Amino acid sequence: MTTSRQATVHRVTSETDIAIALNLDGTGKARIETGIGFFDHMLTALAKHGLFDLDITVKGDLHIDGHHTVEDTGIALGQAMRQALGDKRGVRRFGSALVPLDEALCEAVVDLSGRPFLTFNATFDRDRIGELDTELVEEFFRAFAMSALLTLHLNQRAGKNCHHIAEAAFKALARALRMAVEPDPRALGAIPSTKGVL
Repeated sequence: MTTSRQATVHRVTSETDIAIALNLDGTGKARIETGIGFFDHMLTALAKHGLFDLDITVKGDLHIDGHHTVEDTGIALGQAMRQALGDKRGVRRFGSALVPLDEALCEAVVDLSGRPFLTFNATFDRDRIGELDTELVEEFFRAFAMSALLTLHLNQRAGKNCHHIAEAAFKALARALRMAVEPDPRALGAIPSTKGVL
């Protein structure tokens, strides 16, 4: 594939101001500033293990809570992913990964189907990891999948430590996305669907 697979998104609402630059064919460089330290850590891991170059700056209403910041970042990142992929010509389309982090084990399966869907099965026995509400982990994945127009199944296979479970989930998504967006040299630039469109 010779086209540039990059995108920039600037999304502004009364609750958040988000600027994102994404390069699918990067080296894993990340500059992330969301105002939520643990969320920054997760997005940095997403870039590193997906080999995406990712620049995210978020100004959110954190004086209320982290919900708008996390959800809107997922929406904006999904928009950037969708733009960078274009018509998805020549990509592998499907990706999966099973990633451990110590006792935790998470699986992510992705289909760049154009049909947004999320299955999320993970359990956190704490309300927060650092400054991130654990219920927002699922909200991020849902917002991202819906906005990127992809199917995502994310399942915790094992684990007790909340930090480890969340990080394994983000790393699994990273590896599954890396596989799904990768150019397939055997596809000869075709759209990977019998419909002819994704």
